[in-house]
Amino acid sequence: MTDTKDDLPMFAPDWDQPVRYMLRTREWYLALGYNNPYVWAHYLEAPFQPLKKPLAQSRVTLITTAAPFQPDKGPQGPGAPYNAAAKFYQVYSGDTDQDHDLRISHVGIDRKHTSMEDSGSWFPLPAMRRAVAAGRIGSLARRFHGAPTNRSQRHTLDVDCPEILQRCREDGVDVAVLLPNCPICHQTISLVARYLEEHGIPTVVMGCAKDIVEHCGVPRFLFSDFPLGNPAGRPHDPASQDQTLELGLRLLETACGPRTTMQSPLRWQGPADWRLDYLNVERLSAEELARLRAENDHAKEVAKNIRATTLTEKA
Repeated sequence: MTDTKDDLPMFAPDWDQPVRYMLRTREWYLALGYNNPYVWAHYLEAPFQPLKKPLAQSRVTLITTAAPFQPDKGPQGPGAPYNAAAKFYQVYSGDTDQDHDLRISHVGIDRKHTSMEDSGSWFPLPAMRRAVAAGRIGSLARRFHGAPTNRSQRHTLDVDCPEILQRCREDGVDVAVLLPNCPICHQTISLVARYLEEHGIPTVVMGCAKDIVEHCGVPRFLFSDFPLGNPAGRPHDPASQDQTLELGLRLLETACGPRTTMQSPLRWQGPADWRLDYLNVERLSAEELARLRAENDHAKEVAKNIRATTLTEKA
């Protein structure tokens, strides 16, 4: 006799597994009427740099895809809709001795299950300061860095990666901790991690989109099975944020080669079926899809204009 799922209540439901974000994204944009599926970065090999000194003696930097709050750019706080006007298109840096108001309204996070109330869940500067105070890491580099989430992989590789590397070298960085938020963010951060490793700086990516990071291929990846927008731990839960950072630091110390993934044991504390909502076309009507297509077209035009203006001014 074959057991049915009703006979096996101890088993988790089939949907309780990492979200396949590349597939979801493809199906989403096809449903919206875009017939040119995105091609994700994919490498057969990944670079790898072992630690050159113990973490307790290392200078560590933080690389994020979060954006500085811009008061004149519309809603960016808790519950804000996707806000293309708040995007940034050039690498920026911030003083790690100062507090910073970084937001994630400019990227495609899981807005249904992520409130965007606690920046400690996506920008772990407070947790890193606590790690320094505890002697777990030697010091913070004088600056952290923001990586633009351009959809152009070539621009990321040719422009943004060299700029981030140069700034890391100026600050004497020994190790980099990188945190993405949206699907494209995970690709961007993966490309940056690869570039830094190729040029001698060990890295660990801490994120929530397992398929995208592993498809690209990075040296070390700490996977938290949380809704997008929480790569540094659960919101309003400093203990989970400290634990998440500690897991990333352990991975830096213990990984024996590239493409090493560690999964956090922490579980999301919201509804267990959160994985079923993000970019799930099966849960939307034709009318909703049409509305979302119009909103997406508008957002793309806003982002296109900002990007053109920003890069023209830089040139």
